Amino acid sequence: MIPTNVTIYAPIFALMLVALSLFVAKTRGDVRVAIGDGGNIVLRRRIRVQGNFTEYVPMALLLFMFVELQGWPRWLVHGLCLVLLAARLLHAYGIAQEPEDMRLRATGMATTAVLLIAAAGLLLTSAVR
Repeated sequence: MIPTNVTIYAPIFALMLVALSLFVAKTRGDVRVAIGDGGNIVLRRRIRVQGNFTEYVPMALLLFMFVELQGWPRWLVHGLCLVLLAARLLHAYGIAQEPEDMRLRATGMATTAVLLIAAAGLLLTSAVR
């Protein structure tokens, strides 16, 4: 079986990563900081938005692809991917604000964690059936 559902979302997340990376690069140019954050709070926040994205999204997509490959319903895979998309948008927007919108950041992070746990649970359930 070739995964078809997750492959719809992977390019969307790839484009999000490119956008976040360009946002960091533009800010680096604006504040003239090539390495690190130079103590600039805006640059630091944008770096962390990008970093957090790269820390969680690849693992989530990998888990979702395994869920799909194990034959879980199509609607479930789409739901996982759509909720992850919403969570990452909330997180990015919340953390990028100055002052930070902790409600959005926390909601995005908690939702991402719940999705990882849910996907891991589905995979473990399939493994012991």
